[in-house]
Amino acid sequence: MQLFYTDVFVLPLPPGHRFPMEKYARLRAVLLADANFSASDFHLPDAASDEELLRAHDADYIRRISCGQLDAKAQKAIGFPWTAEMVERSRRSAGATLGACRAAFSDGLAANLAGGTHHAFRDHGEGFCIFNDAAVAARAMQAEGRASRILIVDCDVHQGNGTAAILKDDASIFTFSIHGARNYPFTKEDSDLDIELPDGCTDEAYLLQLAHGLDTAFDLARPELVIYLAGADPYKDDRLGRLALSMDGLLERDRQVFTACRNANIPVAITMAGGYARNIDDTVSIHANTLRLARSYCTTSPTGSKP
Repeated sequence: MQLFYTDVFVLPLPPGHRFPMEKYARLRAVLLADANFSASDFHLPDAASDEELLRAHDADYIRRISCGQLDAKAQKAIGFPWTAEMVERSRRSAGATLGACRAAFSDGLAANLAGGTHHAFRDHGEGFCIFNDAAVAARAMQAEGRASRILIVDCDVHQGNGTAAILKDDASIFTFSIHGARNYPFTKEDSDLDIELPDGCTDEAYLLQLAHGLDTAFDLARPELVIYLAGADPYKDDRLGRLALSMDGLLERDRQVFTACRNANIPVAITMAGGYARNIDDTVSIHANTLRLARSYCTTSPTGSKP
């Protein structure tokens, strides 16, 4: 199973910043120590090019981000101070999802150890998201002739508002988001399918709603590729989550998604998305559990088929 990672994912941030940037390096270390993975599974992602980014983002926005010309309000909405390292990280994160999508067509599943930047809009960023890796990758797979119909399954606790907005008029890419009703973003966009959950939602209720959502999404999308945002933030001890899933519940969530993809013979590219547990080791464990389970589903022959 191919895993896309670079140390560039760990962006230096000011002391006290609430984004748990070190989770990416910790996740890589945990996987390297796991018998299910080896050093040869890890691949350095290319940086997404302007051509690839332009399929989902406005040219002037890409230019202003790249040159550090955002105004203070726009930079504050993103939540990271501008640096050249921030731009490189964002391009590499999108590039890692591109790599995972391409690899999924040969191996069945592949993963970006970062990504899931679903709050990035066509012309601005929000919520720690600069470029929308899922939208960029989906459009690239179409442009490369690898898939014509794509399903984005967003299981981060926060709605994928940027993804929904970028792809709202694109019938070939189906957006499904299952998230907290009362959580950020407080003004939601319209995905093709949204399932909103109450604060305190636990495993049983969540998994029932997810099962219905996956059935509906697969029926309507008829996908040739799934991009899965496996957020760790529905966890019960997540600082920003407001839901109450256990680690076992989150693993069963992943199992539902992977089983649906396997049953439909559809390749899946995984991104980590959010995770803000009070104990960062919990976030890392949730992400690692997702990837261990994915590895058990991984095939060695091409998967996916035209409808």
